[in-house]
Amino acid sequence: MKVDLYDFDLPESLIAQTPLKERSASRLLMLDKSTGKTEHGVFTDIVDRLQPGDTLVLNDTRVIPARLFGVKEDTGAKAEVLLLQNLGEDRWEALVKPGKKLKTGSVIVFGDELSAVVEEEGEMGGRTIRFRYSGIFQEILDRLGTMPLPPYIKEKLDDRERYQTVYARHEGSAAAPTAGLHFTEELLKQIEAKGVTLAYITLHVGLGTFRPMSAETVEEHVMHAEYYSLSPETAEVLNQARAEGRRIVAVGTTSCRTLETVGTRFGKNPLEACSGWTDIFIYPGYEFKLVDALITNFHLPKSTLVMLVSALAGRESVLSAYREAVEMKYRFFSFGDAMFIY
Repeated sequence: MKVDLYDFDLPESLIAQTPLKERSASRLLMLDKSTGKTEHGVFTDIVDRLQPGDTLVLNDTRVIPARLFGVKEDTGAKAEVLLLQNLGEDRWEALVKPGKKLKTGSVIVFGDELSAVVEEEGEMGGRTIRFRYSGIFQEILDRLGTMPLPPYIKEKLDDRERYQTVYARHEGSAAAPTAGLHFTEELLKQIEAKGVTLAYITLHVGLGTFRPMSAETVEEHVMHAEYYSLSPETAEVLNQARAEGRRIVAVGTTSCRTLETVGTRFGKNPLEACSGWTDIFIYPGYEFKLVDALITNFHLPKSTLVMLVSALAGRESVLSAYREAVEMKYRFFSFGDAMFIY
């Protein structure tokens, strides 16, 4: 299946550069996956669209200030590091700039109290680095690091919390699960009051978010692995929802991928608390195990994420809805508007 089948025209003016002042003020495009019918509203309409008995699953990962700016120790040349995954023992998987200059053995200095040595080289700027520091690493990172906003966002984000969901708990992500940015604490209370169960899973967003499709066909693409965790409490909630035939609604593609990972892992057997690494790639032809509906943002042309939503609602319906969104000037990507596929 050709990657170009998931291409569409997207004016640069529709790429949202800054978050809206009010989280829940985003617009909402609603897509009926069985008919392809669309409706338009505002994000707070989601309260009316969710049903008593639904289980709403949210990714409670927390973004770390993962972007560091330093210099090469030997030349003084500028260097940039984006932390992706903690490998333990002060070793991290990272993306570096400039990739051609930062070879194995290179030392990057970020200040008097922090430096890093490149231990291994990977593809497309990927590196394994080991930190050297004096003090507590997390405190140093909080002082020196900046939020790892996607490269298409040019505006500076003064408030770090605008790139965190209101329910973020477990630190480890290199990017926010952005569908969750629309929710406020008040909106979540309204949803619970309607009889919807809230459940939390964790997936630390990593390298796959930053890498475009490089293969010509969908089948050739390999996803990068990301760490996930399912708690005993959430496993029990999901088992009950599945046993009673109630709808499971994923908030964001990261929640969707985590749910489908554990759904695949346990099959028709009851889910159990678990953790591990997932490189699941969902595209049309995939049969969903747990997810019935999805709240998501609007994604990049030819991306793995637009393929995921196409797997749930059908390629033609999704691309038709995207064309409507472009015509009606919806905001796209991380700080953009939302879509509810049901």
